[in-house]
Amino acid sequence: MIRVFYKRQNAVLKIKSISDLDSLENLIWIDLQNASHEEVADVENNFDLKFQSRQEQLEIESSSRYFETDDEIIANSNFLQFGDEGNTLLSHAVSFVLQDDMLFTYREANLSSFADCVRIIKASGKSFHTGKQIMATLLETGVDNDADLLESLARQVSSLGREIALDRKPDEGLIFQINRLQEMTMSLRQNSVDKQRVLSAILKSREFEGEDYERLRIVIKDISSLIDHTNFNFERLEYFQDTFMSLVNIEQNQIIKIFTLASVIFMPPTLIASIYGMNLRNYPNSQWEYGFVFAIGIMVLSSTLTILFFKRRNWL
Repeated sequence: MIRVFYKRQNAVLKIKSISDLDSLENLIWIDLQNASHEEVADVENNFDLKFQSRQEQLEIESSSRYFETDDEIIANSNFLQFGDEGNTLLSHAVSFVLQDDMLFTYREANLSSFADCVRIIKASGKSFHTGKQIMATLLETGVDNDADLLESLARQVSSLGREIALDRKPDEGLIFQINRLQEMTMSLRQNSVDKQRVLSAILKSREFEGEDYERLRIVIKDISSLIDHTNFNFERLEYFQDTFMSLVNIEQNQIIKIFTLASVIFMPPTLIASIYGMNLRNYPNSQWEYGFVFAIGIMVLSSTLTILFFKRRNWL
């Protein structure tokens, strides 16, 4: 799918075809989402550019994230959004190509950041004159979306903390929740660092000056705040993980304590039973009428004395 945005008077209009490009003026943005090979080839041929492959978009080297020539700026950045069930964060690569004052974007996913940018353009079309302004707006909405994701994660982390505090029983599900939130927090931090790298490179370009430069500089500050918050979230999750392991250790210690006490309590009766169970010919009290009752009584007495001793020492 292709979306073509062009400027007409004080409004930014949109069409979904490039067949009428010759009749359009003041093109400022062409967005390709899940475009076919034919659509990509048409755009490349009409505007003499070359979009990067999926593999090139995902490369982490600085030269792959951003590079600039005399004619164009090419930048790659990742945008996050929740998966279908909201339990994962999916990363989608977006390629930006800026030729003079015209922006091209190439992506595969339907991203909320782009939808937000389109709403902003429709609401205040007179403020948009160049592709650089749209690129700055897309990066702004991307960071705003990351902030929303971080707030959602923070609420889940707080809910998990309350669950641990109220339940106080180690559950296998808790450790899986902690691990899931840790993975999502790491993905969000990685995405924020990626945007920070791209924006830092863009700010070094002479193409972005004045108001656009100031907007991007503020966005970088927002990213730094997001990174700090993600670090705080991760520290909380590590604290919850330590708390969970402490609860597991306490429960295990209680179980070991029970087995230990049971072993010690039944140790004297076992010793007595072993002595009276010896197969000896002339054993004391072996012919006594009350010998069996006497042996049982000694066993019970020894266990009772052991229990009283433990209670006196507050071990029970």
